[in-house]
Amino acid sequence: MRRTEKRLFALTDEIARLHEELRQTQAELDVLQHLDDDAVRDAAVGGPVEREDARETTRDVERFRRLVINLSSTIDRLEAQRAALMTRLDRAGTEG
Repeated sequence: MRRTEKRLFALTDEIARLHEELRQTQAELDVLQHLDDDAVRDAAVGGPVEREDARETTRDVERFRRLVINLSSTIDRLEAQRAALMTRLDRAGTEG
């Protein structure tokens, strides 16, 4: 197997792994958003402990949002690399 084909397989595996990580991270973000909604409501009627809990859950939500954005960006970049490799393989296949 040629080097380009090996890289293509490796990229495809990495993209699949990142898609699964993105799915899990998005699911965790969904749960955290619900917890954050509850914490914000509790903070509105509660005391300092509830307000601190709301700040912590809000930070968690923002952290997971950034993770989702970063994972999506990485997947997009790797998919572009994979497309370029596939184009290169197609060209090599038609030339040879």
